[in-house]
Amino acid sequence: MSRAGYRATCGVSNVIHRNSSFHHSITLLHHHIAPPVAMGSNTPYFIGIDVGTGSARASLVAQNGEIKASSTKDTITWRDQHDHRIFEQSTSNIWEQICTAVKEVLKESNVPPTAVKGLGFDATCSLAVSDFDANPITVTKGNDIGKNGDRNIILWADHRAEKEAELINSTGSIVLNYVGGTMSLEMEVPKILWLKKHMDPALFSRCQFFDLPDFFTYKATGDNTRSYCSTTCKCSFVPDKGWQPDFFERIGLGELIDDGNWRQMGTAHGRVQPAGSPVGQGLSRQAAEELGLVEGTAVGSGLIDAYAGWMGTVAARYTENGQLSTVLPSLDESRHRLAAVAGTSTCHLVQSREGVFVKGVWGPYKDAAFPGWWMNEGGQSSTGQLIDFIITTHTAYPELKERAKQEGKAIHTVLLDVLEKLRHENHVDTYTELTKHIHFYPDFHGNRSPIADPRMRGSIVGLELESSIADLARKYYLTLEAIALQTRHIVEALNMAGHDITSLYMSGGQAKNVVMMQLFADTCDIPVILPKSHSEAVVLGAAMLGRIAAEGVKVGEDMWKIMVEMTPAGTLVAPGASSKVKKLLDAKYKIFRETIDIQKRWRQEIEEASH
Repeated sequence: MSRAGYRATCGVSNVIHRNSSFHHSITLLHHHIAPPVAMGSNTPYFIGIDVGTGSARASLVAQNGEIKASSTKDTITWRDQHDHRIFEQSTSNIWEQICTAVKEVLKESNVPPTAVKGLGFDATCSLAVSDFDANPITVTKGNDIGKNGDRNIILWADHRAEKEAELINSTGSIVLNYVGGTMSLEMEVPKILWLKKHMDPALFSRCQFFDLPDFFTYKATGDNTRSYCSTTCKCSFVPDKGWQPDFFERIGLGELIDDGNWRQMGTAHGRVQPAGSPVGQGLSRQAAEELGLVEGTAVGSGLIDAYAGWMGTVAARYTENGQLSTVLPSLDESRHRLAAVAGTSTCHLVQSREGVFVKGVWGPYKDAAFPGWWMNEGGQSSTGQLIDFIITTHTAYPELKERAKQEGKAIHTVLLDVLEKLRHENHVDTYTELTKHIHFYPDFHGNRSPIADPRMRGSIVGLELESSIADLARKYYLTLEAIALQTRHIVEALNMAGHDITSLYMSGGQAKNVVMMQLFADTCDIPVILPKSHSEAVVLGAAMLGRIAAEGVKVGEDMWKIMVEMTPAGTLVAPGASSKVKKLLDAKYKIFRETIDIQKRWRQEIEEASH
């Protein structure tokens, strides 16, 4: 962000940058460019656009899935120094960065705009608000809320709508059956209800509400068609049944019904599309000019970023012991592959032929990715963010930074060096043995799955009077271990409800953490498949949407073939814990589960004592 941009936000709020400590677990890919493309006139290319928590990325992708050029641009997030729950962004800022990134990949790859046959968008599941002319509407509490203004996104991580979520969860509506029994305050309807409570009714009536991926297909095409992914997964559109007027009336949002037109939700006349289906007539003239592309270029119906990560990973073959598997995976195999998109937070996605209802896990969502198939979505609200928090708030963090600088190493490498030294000094075989008497519970930002309780909080049992870099290294490893234990909890909940997950397909910044990935394999006792590039799987999934739209693909089998063709081979990490470590991890998992019950009981005892 420029100095001028920084000055404009100072004194109003704190600003999070992509390269801030908040995003340490996600690697930037600035101008990752392959050699200039030597292309024939008929060579098709596709552009994927990935709008993450702190950046917008554009990648130019060939038909075989090779990324020819990539550019990433930071976006602005506003915080409220008086309210830690607040996270806001701007569609205008993000669109400007998207346009810059797309022009850069075209210029540096030497690919003419006419060679780009389709583009696809993914974005975070954040709430975007505009008027019916696509002008942004302010969502910041205060005198300007509901008026035109740039701060028009309530970010996914924003937790202001806790009371609204509690009201929704008291209704017993059928809507709740499709979100694991409990609606998260991170979803869009609680946030819309919060806006209604804080906005002048006349201003509220001129708003239209978008899950963020749908806003950008609207911005690109001028067509207000929405995606099944966004409406079903985040906006309470019930699979096979549509909107539920009685639910919206009961929670106080009856005006959204609009005599069955649902105009503020953008789905009048049933205009909801599966992933990758062409939106409108493709790029509008204005969007094409701003992006540097050709008017009418196909635009695929969008996906939430985690779902794009699923699309960009689960069709991969993999190498094991240096040997590439020769069998191409079938669409049916997708039922056994859980995608984990792990950055600031982590989303867990698995597909099934029939709807599987899992308590505390979102879904089942029909048509969210493939027509006729169902998806379940688990998640952890804070993983990469939690790792960063544990490291940067420790008193030894300045020493760690200085040592990393002197040794020319990443801080994670230095921490592993310290752990290795401790392992030798304590005469143990593994880091798990080093920390066996310390128990870490990781829900510092509430629990998304499978407890679905935003009131859950973190804890550490077994603390000592120590603040050295060795103590920081132990706590770092404990954090990785706790995230792995919670991943096992989610996998078990899915399988006990009827899924049959036998492998974990990773993407996102955490996939480059080898120690963490081995912990996942050992703790969950299933192989973990790492993508060729941890940072490119999501944007690759978005590019696949562009190809699906350009080729008019409508059948799941054909979509899967595109995914298999475009997904690079990954690398398999097999479970490798010794019997001793496996017993330790099983014991720690048992204690992990007991910690949940204890925390709930303690909370109840305090609440009873407070009355």
